[in-house]
Amino acid sequence: MMRQTRQWLLLGAMLVGLTAPLLPLVIWSFAHRWYFPALLPTEWSQRAWGYVFSEASQVGTALWNSVRVATAVTALSALIGLPAGRALGLYEFRGKTAVLFLILAPTIMPVIAVAMGIHVAFLRWGLADTLLGVVLVHLIPVMPYMVLTLTSTFANYDLDYEAQARTLGARPWQVWWHITLPTIWPGLMVGSLFAFIISWSQYLLTLLVGGGQVLTLPVLLFAFANSGDNAITAALSLVFIAPALLLFLFTSRYLTGRHAALGGLGNL
Repeated sequence: MMRQTRQWLLLGAMLVGLTAPLLPLVIWSFAHRWYFPALLPTEWSQRAWGYVFSEASQVGTALWNSVRVATAVTALSALIGLPAGRALGLYEFRGKTAVLFLILAPTIMPVIAVAMGIHVAFLRWGLADTLLGVVLVHLIPVMPYMVLTLTSTFANYDLDYEAQARTLGARPWQVWWHITLPTIWPGLMVGSLFAFIISWSQYLLTLLVGGGQVLTLPVLLFAFANSGDNAITAALSLVFIAPALLLFLFTSRYLTGRHAALGGLGNL
């Protein structure tokens, strides 16, 4: 009981720390006139939120595209990262250090240089200005985080669990579903959290490869930020941040090693 209370208090403190900086954005989103040195706006308005929820705005299209892209990138990165993380975490082989360096390379190289080269290739392959092209290019900054997170997860994984399940007659898919997946689930959730947020927040790669044809929330947000409309920019910023906070709430319960330890053992 005390442990649960401490966990909820810690989660509450983290939420306060995350949401407190958003208070100025909330005020700005309802402000009509707010001039220095006034502590609060002198006039209030719902114009910004009216625009965000209006059918004439492009917010719905941008939000839908962002959800589709980030979800697809998260799923693809997990499919690629699971076998890669298992191999790197469980086995030693020649060239492992070089493989890890190549995986980390996208986080070291300048994004603009990588994006320009990929854009030229995508133009030749017909992937520029398409949703698929944006999904594929988002995998570049996402994959290092997913693979390294799963590598760390599998480094603490005990293959004896799988051996015991096979000894008891479990088929390969049963071993995966009842033993492997529950055991690595916390690490997979952390990797997916990173993958979704990184893809969700991509602006430069989306703008270059999408060519302005693939409209996402970051692209729309930067457009309004440059226009100087603070109220709509603040409202869009809150819409942009909300999914990350919701995803954090969903994955927070999996961020302890206790879940990892009990997940697989409970199915033996």
